[in-house]
Amino acid sequence: MKQISLFTFLFISLFSSLSAQNSNWQDKTAPDVLASVTHGKTSDVLVVMREHADVRAAEQLSTKLEKARFVFERLQSTAEQSQVNARAIIRAAGAKANSLFLVNAIGIEQADRDLVSRLAALPEVAWIGSDPWVKFDNPFVTNTISAAPKDRSSVEWGIEKIRATAVWGLGYTGQGITVGGADTGYEWTHPAIQPKYRGWNGAPDNAEHNYNWHDAIHDYSPLNLDSAGNPGFAPCGLNGLIPCDDNNHGTHTMGTMTGDDGQGNQIGVAPGARWIGCRNMERGWGRPSTYIECFEWFMAPTDLNNQNPDPAKAPHVINNSWYCAYEEGCTDSLINDLIRIAVVNLKASGVVVVISNGNDGPWCGTTSHPAAMFQESFSIGATQDNDYIANFSSRGPVLVDGSNRMKPNVSAPGQNVRSSIRNGGYANFSGTSMAGPHVVGLVALMLSARPELAGHVADIEQIIEQTSVYFADTVDCGPGSLGISRPNHAYGWGRVDALDAVNQALLWQPAVSTHSPNLLAAAVFPNPVSETAVFDVQNCLGKTSLEVFAMDGKRVIFNEIQKNGHVVFQTPMTGLNKGMYVYKISSENGVLAGKLVVESR
Repeated sequence: MKQISLFTFLFISLFSSLSAQNSNWQDKTAPDVLASVTHGKTSDVLVVMREHADVRAAEQLSTKLEKARFVFERLQSTAEQSQVNARAIIRAAGAKANSLFLVNAIGIEQADRDLVSRLAALPEVAWIGSDPWVKFDNPFVTNTISAAPKDRSSVEWGIEKIRATAVWGLGYTGQGITVGGADTGYEWTHPAIQPKYRGWNGAPDNAEHNYNWHDAIHDYSPLNLDSAGNPGFAPCGLNGLIPCDDNNHGTHTMGTMTGDDGQGNQIGVAPGARWIGCRNMERGWGRPSTYIECFEWFMAPTDLNNQNPDPAKAPHVINNSWYCAYEEGCTDSLINDLIRIAVVNLKASGVVVVISNGNDGPWCGTTSHPAAMFQESFSIGATQDNDYIANFSSRGPVLVDGSNRMKPNVSAPGQNVRSSIRNGGYANFSGTSMAGPHVVGLVALMLSARPELAGHVADIEQIIEQTSVYFADTVDCGPGSLGISRPNHAYGWGRVDALDAVNQALLWQPAVSTHSPNLLAAAVFPNPVSETAVFDVQNCLGKTSLEVFAMDGKRVIFNEIQKNGHVVFQTPMTGLNKGMYVYKISSENGVLAGKLVVESR
């Protein structure tokens, strides 16, 4: 089975080397950001912290929920502790910022020279790069038709092609499974997808959007503004509390995943599944921070106030029919790598991450954009109804980073795909954006047939690859990339087959131990505290330390015990001033961090 990448060590080593070599803030600032702020302008930036949580132990956990909680807690505690100084500087500057625990970075809008220089001077900051708005090229619109029902005896060609209907005949339609979509938004009231929305309860004025919808668009792209600096007609506005689509793209992809209006428009691969959604583009423009924010929300969905994250409400699989194009501004390799880290961490939490491979074909080496280009991404090419690879579908190998890795992983129907669009309509679109949703639906079918497979991402990916129908390409892309190879640069392992994948899923047995490792856990009480705080720590291994930090980053308490198992720190707080503190508990099997409030005595 595939293994989660050792990205943590590579990433830390890269940034540690960068920090050691550079002694001033300019050396840790991207050239375009530096040029902007030194000329009196502001820049939208991502501040990348050096410390990154090691979440590989999640591989040893047996259930999706265990994985989700473990990874979420590790990532959140790491960000909580390592971002203390940076957040204090940002607050003092009055800047608008967004902490992203998923990748341990902070997005800041309109940062000036003073703010950038102070943040870059922090030893815990590894890099400050730009957060550019990037234009997403829409798929090809083949035909737009009315909402008139089709003959109920037929379903869309792509569903038939991958044999999803045969899986339905076995009784598996995606029931009990939640799919997610990160896209231009969703017209949730469309009759083909409304009944499938997880927040829908049958009453249009009483839908539950908490934990089912998130809008990551907090500002208008300057490239969408008119000459007077106004956004013009922006259908979805900002920070929307109700699902909205300003582009058609998202509604179309969700229809292919789950759509069925009960009146003959059987457009979804997994009509028994439920969906949740996140908007990561504003009228087709997104940025690294909006893409990452949606990834983060899918790990632990929140309420509409972006509070109370709950990893138990995470989807099983998410669709990503977008890319961050180099030509449009995604040129900072260190910032782009945050998208890869987001994919890796989300997968570690048990979520299958499906990525469209891109529409830059037919030439070799055209898989070149985040996130499709990454080894860890499950990338999907597009096929026609005759099973030929679509002319537009991006080909591998990946040359842009010198890896020569094979892409895509698999292929699926993506040309002339009929699905839902805004205003209750339907249209035929073509693109790898249409292929990815077929695979998301396939995952839902597999998990409805074998629920115990949920969370075992590498196994799910391997089953899909190994059961795909092999096709060869007529073109070679160099000595190491022959068209007859399997996998190859056009089809990957082949065009997906839902029936064979589900049958294989039914035979699946876990390859990992079902015994959960002893993971560090702690309870802190009372909190708030006035006299003595008790830190009750379970599952300690070796030397365990307790550190308490003031909000300026100064360590005010340190204690250490050499003991396995149960450790209790009874720590007087009488010498501390009233206010907020951060505690960090470290043992050989993990790190925990959190907030502690000291009250006046």
